[in-house]
Amino acid sequence: MIVCVCHRVSDREIARHARAGMSFDEIQFELGVATQCGRCEDCARDVVAQCCASQPVAALYKDTDPTAVQLATLIPEGKACNCSTHSQEV
Repeated sequence: MIVCVCHRVSDREIARHARAGMSFDEIQFELGVATQCGRCEDCARDVVAQCCASQPVAALYKDTDPTAVQLATLIPEGKACNCSTHSQEV
C-alpha cells in the first residue's frame, strides 16, 4: 500500500528500512516520507512502530564497504514485524 502519495513510498519500503534499524527521522530523510504535505506522517510512524528494529538487517544496499551483505532482498516484503507475535515464535 502506498503510504506517501507525494513521494510514492509504500508501507513495504518503510518497513524494510525500519527492520534495518533506521529510526523514523532517518527513514524520513532517506525516503522523503512525510516531508511534503505531511498527511502520511501518522501512518508512516505506525508502520515504523510495528517493525522490530531490534532485529536489524545487515545492509539495505551495498555501500563502499565491500564486506556489506545484502540481506534485505532475502526478507519477504509486505509483512510488518509485529514484535509481540515475533517474540512468541522464538
